[in-house]
Amino acid sequence: MSEYITVARPYAKAAFDFAVEQNRLEQWQQMLGFSAAVAENDQIKTFLKESFSPQKTAAAFIQICGDQLDQYGQNLIRLMAENKRLIALPEVLQLFGQLVDDYKSLAEVEVISAEPLTQTQQQNILQAMEKRLARKVKLNCSIDKSLIGGAIIRADDLVIDGSSRGQLTRLANELQL
Repeated sequence: MSEYITVARPYAKAAFDFAVEQNRLEQWQQMLGFSAAVAENDQIKTFLKESFSPQKTAAAFIQICGDQLDQYGQNLIRLMAENKRLIALPEVLQLFGQLVDDYKSLAEVEVISAEPLTQTQQQNILQAMEKRLARKVKLNCSIDKSLIGGAIIRADDLVIDGSSRGQLTRLANELQL
């Protein structure tokens, strides 16, 4: 996690609450995504760290974002510029996304497998994790050849290691006892 996560939390919460109130979660996620991408640009980072007036910083940032921001998104940028917090926009986006997932009862589950999973395997994992977590699940699948076989499934603080590498490690630990 970044050093700006604490700074970003109230902005993400306020944007989320407003987006829910206005029934505009998707639009806010897009605005924050674009703004965060702008804030992550190396030249923009340098610009944001220099000591310009908050009004000029906000005006320049809003001009760069163009029509990607509505009036409320522009107000958020102005407020964050006034408090010299624009550099925290990527964390605001991350926290906003977590709030949206919680709101929609959606859990992100990371599946790391040795080989690409078939559609049937993905569907079976999806159903099992939805039942276990009692939430809708979004799978993020990736491949790691070093697992030898099987898969590792991660959801928040839950880790299910069904990989051959994990099984061999557990066997080695048992044999050393």
